[in-house]
Amino acid sequence: MDKKRNYILWILVIVVVSSMNLSSVCKHPLPTNLDTDILVNAGEIETFSAGFDEVAGASELTWRTLSDVEFKDVYIEELDAYYWKPTFGESVLSLEGKSVFITGYVIPVDYDEDFYVLSRYPYANCFFCGGAGPESVVDLRFKSKSRKYKTDERLTFEGKFTLNEDDVYQMNYILVDAQEKK
Repeated sequence: MDKKRNYILWILVIVVVSSMNLSSVCKHPLPTNLDTDILVNAGEIETFSAGFDEVAGASELTWRTLSDVEFKDVYIEELDAYYWKPTFGESVLSLEGKSVFITGYVIPVDYDEDFYVLSRYPYANCFFCGGAGPESVVDLRFKSKSRKYKTDERLTFEGKFTLNEDDVYQMNYILVDAQEKK
């Protein structure tokens, strides 16, 4: 399962990187003076709170918090390509290893391997379609076999927040032992 997941991620990285015009230093342009994140979807405005609420020992992880990262182009000889190496900000680093919950849009990557990504944006605007940066997706590593999720289901998941800054075959943000929060 991990080999297939790594292969799929590698393909996604190559497709995304090859379609981007990368600069030497990149930071996703999100507003920094807002108290809430605002997402416009199908004419409706949804707000995601910007603070951490404690719910059963888990902190709320917001997409705004995940934008506290800077990326730098790094050449990977093995791939003969550049990729964005993240440098995580303090607000992201402070949550590593902690129990968190986050709400977003489900993107099925491989049903057979139970491989799903949670995205800040619906499929048409997600990172894999070139509409956002790598800080806008979280790899969901389920605690046990999950149900089959549909594309763009807006759901909340809880799990242990893990960072990845070196493995180009994995996403930068991973939710380990993820489970759907009802």
